[in-house]
Amino acid sequence: MPTKRKHEDENDTSSRYHPNADQAASFGIVLRDHYPPEMSNARCDAYTNGTLEKPIETLERAYTETAQRREEITPNAAVVHWFKTDLRIHDNRALQAAYDLAREAKVPLITLYILSPEDLTAHLISPARVDLILRTLAQLQRDLSELDIPLYIETQSNRSSIPARIVGLCQEWGANNLFANIEYEVDELRREASLVRLGAENGIAFETKHDTCVVPPGSLASQTGKQYAVYTHWFRAWVTFLDRNPDVLDLGEEMGSNPSDARRLFPSLFDCPVPEAPDGKRLDEETASRMREMYPAGEHEGQRRLETFLEAKAKAYDEERNFVAGESTSVLSPYFTSGLLSTRTAVVQARKANGSRIAGGEVGYISWISEVAWRDFYRHVLVHWPFICMNKCFKPAYTNLDWSYNEDHFTAWAAGRTGYPIVDAAMRQLNHIGWMHNRARMIVSSFLSKDLLIDWRRGERYFMEHLVDGDFASNHGGWGFGSSTGVDPQPYFRIFNPLRQSERFDPDGEYIRKWVEELRDVESNAVHAPYERGAASVAQRNGYPQPIVKHDEARDRALKRYKEASGAGK
Repeated sequence: MPTKRKHEDENDTSSRYHPNADQAASFGIVLRDHYPPEMSNARCDAYTNGTLEKPIETLERAYTETAQRREEITPNAAVVHWFKTDLRIHDNRALQAAYDLAREAKVPLITLYILSPEDLTAHLISPARVDLILRTLAQLQRDLSELDIPLYIETQSNRSSIPARIVGLCQEWGANNLFANIEYEVDELRREASLVRLGAENGIAFETKHDTCVVPPGSLASQTGKQYAVYTHWFRAWVTFLDRNPDVLDLGEEMGSNPSDARRLFPSLFDCPVPEAPDGKRLDEETASRMREMYPAGEHEGQRRLETFLEAKAKAYDEERNFVAGESTSVLSPYFTSGLLSTRTAVVQARKANGSRIAGGEVGYISWISEVAWRDFYRHVLVHWPFICMNKCFKPAYTNLDWSYNEDHFTAWAAGRTGYPIVDAAMRQLNHIGWMHNRARMIVSSFLSKDLLIDWRRGERYFMEHLVDGDFASNHGGWGFGSSTGVDPQPYFRIFNPLRQSERFDPDGEYIRKWVEELRDVESNAVHAPYERGAASVAQRNGYPQPIVKHDEARDRALKRYKEASGAGK
């Protein structure tokens, strides 16, 4: 007899603790103001084996159970699009659907954005990313205004009230149809399901679109029907799916002006100010000026950067992408994360540059498309194993690893004072510009979780609180990779040697000298390990610290702990 599927009870806190839960919580890993105690590994297994309903299934069930009521709803005085992490006009699935319905019904299109300080705090959104979002909202508002489309913005202090508030606004505007693009995190999927039902009860049809991913989650499975947990297999299926379903890469039509006279019917909606950043999410003036210069706002800048990269750097991307010095990558992640540029547009334009091919052709283009596809992959993982949104790793057993919570070590890592130049350069880059090269992210995550054996979730949180491109799925996936707690973990050989990584991917020490000023006078390859290669006097004189751990000893310790956590050491 098949096991009966259980719906999630958000108030059920039974059997959720693991031995380190209280200690982990004391370091802010589980935000008790917003989330219940950490779940047990048994509940993770229930999600995996299908006995506990996944949030995406909760949303699908809400659609199924309200289908008849929603089908009876017809357009009224307006159609509404709700912007979230899709802050652009071009290639926006839900916005296009809202526009098409408004044009068909000959009523105004209204767009909406809700700023939720609680969401920003609960999801650890960095001040740098908040700054980019708010600057982009101002640009988006101007762009929409040129099309006679209003962008109404308001702040909601209580995030749980957002569904009811949106329904209230739709009723106020006489809108029976609401559109939005799906966000795949647990909180957001449950909120969308709630809004589907609440809307249907109040005569409002809420329709969501798959837009964030090039290939929607659930579209790819192995021959046995299982979801892929190894990227190489998943990517082959991703490419095959795109070859067989070319319409997935359709970018849609250019939107025209508002189908009806919104300025006459809703004049006050055009005068809505963009709010300031909430408390705790504001940049100081010097940092804000630097961020404006480094990351100009809006979809126009995202498109410009994409075109420049494909024209000038993409062909050499496969050869150059791992070198941390220079500018060999696209630095488009801030624009992807907040939806200023769609990954679909990026893949379409890269494919066009590669002679309309996703496989074959110039290896640089293919390599870059593969890197963009990682964003899809990590969202697919998030949807199918939703407990990773709940402070758990893909391999729940490793939550029970005997992690260290050495505060001095964590502080040294965060400040770039570990005595390992490549690690310190990367962390200082992050702290200064809110961004870090992907190779550097792998190095520092491995160092924190393997060399220092500090709970990887502290690093995951630190990244989210500082990255301008802090995307939960990609950040969690990256930390799962670096800490060997995620998909395809490989803990027994994926322990990066910082010195070898430094010599291989910053061979001239250019990256280190740029970010670690104490070592700018160190010559030749001594810059990679000044205390081992005859540059101790310079390092000491300039106040650069000695290594806080010995890598070889740390490696042996890490291997032992991982084997114990997995049961292999018993």
